[in-house]
Parts: sequence; C-alpha cells; structure tokens
Amino acid sequence: MKISKDDIRLLLSLVKNDLKSRYSGSALGLVWAFVQPLITVLVFWFVFTGFKNPPVDDVQFIIWFVAAYIPWTFFNDGLLSTTNVFYEYSYLVKKMKFKIWLLPLIKLLSSFCIHVFLLLFVFLMYLIYGYTPNIAWISVFYYSFCVFALLIGLAYCVGAVSVFFKDAAQLVNIILQLGFWMTPVFWSPATMNGKILKILSFNPLYYVMEGNRAALIYSVGFWNRPILETVYFWGFALAMFIIGTKVYKNLRVHFSDLL
Repeated sequence: MKISKDDIRLLLSLVKNDLKSRYSGSALGLVWAFVQPLITVLVFWFVFTGFKNPPVDDVQFIIWFVAAYIPWTFFNDGLLSTTNVFYEYSYLVKKMKFKIWLLPLIKLLSSFCIHVFLLLFVFLMYLIYGYTPNIAWISVFYYSFCVFALLIGLAYCVGAVSVFFKDAAQLVNIILQLGFWMTPVFWSPATMNGKILKILSFNPLYYVMEGNRAALIYSVGFWNRPILETVYFWGFALAMFIIGTKVYKNLRVHFSDLL
C-alpha cells in the first residue's frame, strides 16, 4: 500500500466531497457536518447542567463526561461510516486504476475533521469552567491518533466483510451500542466492581477514555501513563491492522463481482 502525492491530493478532495455529500440537498450543506454533532454536545451540556448531576471524582459531570464522549463519537462515526464504504463507492471499486484501499481512509479522515472541530469546542468548555491549558493537553491529540490507528484495521475488516454480508452495518451498530456501555463514558472506574473492571479494562478504548480525562482534568500526559497500558493498546491496534488488512486483501478480488 504505497501512497503518492497525487493520491494524497485525490484523498483530500474525496474527503471534502464526502463531507459535502452527507448533507447534500440541504441549504447549509457542509456546515451541518459540524453543527449537528455540536448541537448534540450542547444538549448534553444543557441537560447535565440543568439536572445538576452529581460530580464524579469531585469534577463537574459535564466536564468529566465530554472528555470521553468526544473520542467515543469519533470511534462510533468512523466505524459505522466505513462499514458500507465499498458499496457507496462501488463506481470507483470497478475502476482498475483506482487504489480502492484509499476508500476507508476517506471516511476515517472525514470523521476525523468533525472530531477535531469538536475537540476545539471541548477546549473552550474547559476554559469556561476555569481549567488552564497546559502541556498535558497535547495528549488529547495523541489519543485521537490512537482512535484513528485502531479504526484503520477495523475499517478494512468490516468494510470488506460487508461486501459479502449485507447485514454487517446492522451488526456493527448493535456491537457499538453494547460497546458504549463497556467503555467508561457514562461510568467511572472508581465506582465499578473490581472483578468486572479488570475485564472491561481489556477494552482498548478504556486506555483512550481514561487517558483523555487524565490529560484534560488532572494534567497527566500520555507519557505518564503506565507503560504496560500503552504497550497493550498499540499491540492490540497493530494486531487489528494486520488482521484487517489481511481480510481485505483476501476478499478484495471478489469486490467487482459482488458490487
């Protein structure tokens, strides 16, 4: 999988078109790609503030919540959008000269653009609540890269399998719903049963969610995280990349016949 400068230019152009196509026909067009997730965050902000949810670890709930919710939305949107990517771009799959392995990256980069926009809004929220930016906040971009790296292997795997299994999108959606509750977005590890927590900590996103919170709330950079946790995450991400690309390479020869 080699990528040239022309491929990069084409990739960026397709990412821009993908963002536009999500809301084609609407008056605001591309603006909705950023407004819609922002409104969701604002609704959570209003609801959690209005209902006066109790603090978590002496931290206001909305501040504690968004630190994990934003990377989760990136993971969720990225994986769902790549599930049917080869169907959506079937006209490119059938072109012999087009590098179809770029297609999942289009969806992931499109989701990443929205994610970065939401991150900037989260930084603004923390400033409003009196948090001072520090060097540890750089870790947020590291954890975003972690999610992106994890998604690459998963995207190639589910994207390739969905060509043969048309209900893959529905199955992925169900798995993501279950995965949401297996990830520390709404619950705190401090309140979880020790035995159950030990099992849930094997979820690679556990590393991301808790790391994001540690960086934003407690000024703990990723370089201060236990080395074993970091090694485990990147080992898992690498394993998924190897599995995902292998599945993709074995199945891609049949794409043109099935699409």
